[in-house]
Amino acid sequence: MKEDQLTQRLLEENDEFRQLKEEHIWFHRKVEDLEKKAYLTPAEQLQCEALKKKKLALKDKMERMLLAYRQKIEKKG
Repeated sequence: MKEDQLTQRLLEENDEFRQLKEEHIWFHRKVEDLEKKAYLTPAEQLQCEALKKKKLALKDKMERMLLAYRQKIEKKG
């Protein structure tokens, strides 16, 4: 099964995965909003870095869930 198909199935079947995806999108938009500014204050720079770390942590968790789901499907195979 292709990665996008696997992701779509998890989005449809798994509430936790769907919530993580929504949070990831929210963090992505916040980072984009900050990076659109011509200049970031030191506080905004810190905020941007913190948002990027949280976004990455969500992405890592989603990747682990995708891997576990793929392995589960392959065992049923």
